[in-house]
Amino acid sequence: MHRDDAVSRRGRAEARFTELMVEVGPELLNYFERRIGDGGEDLLSELMATAWRRNADLPMDHEQARMWLFGIARNLLRNGVRSNLRRSRLENALRDAIPANGSDVAEQLAIRDAVQRLDPILAEIVTLVHWEGLTIAEAGRLQGVPASTARGRYQRAREALREALTVQRSPA
Repeated sequence: MHRDDAVSRRGRAEARFTELMVEVGPELLNYFERRIGDGGEDLLSELMATAWRRNADLPMDHEQARMWLFGIARNLLRNGVRSNLRRSRLENALRDAIPANGSDVAEQLAIRDAVQRLDPILAEIVTLVHWEGLTIAEAGRLQGVPASTARGRYQRAREALREALTVQRSPA
């Protein structure tokens, strides 16, 4: 009997979640598309996955549940903006370190080459932060180290990249 109750509760939770997403999903898609244009479907999929993982937190009140979903949507957009800002800052910093007469392809190759020549632990933190959009603390958690260690690694990686890219642009 206990197992049947759990299955029944899970079925009701799935049905409630599905019903809510069918109703609110189009609103959320419009919310994303008004703010970013293309790519709203991807964000909606990410929102649905996040909301499903946190289904136990879904408020029982319908309007509160709707607003909870919009809160997740807002956080996804903010995280995307932060990731794009970090990526843009790195690209600008690295572009400043590369000769102005180099093409975009040459710049990209120089940057990738410099990152690949880093110690693997330092290369990983750079790619996690700038190419995957994680914060330094998140990258540290993924590497299994405290945020302070991750910050130190990131600083060493930046210094090594700056030096490598400066040496590449110096006349031989």
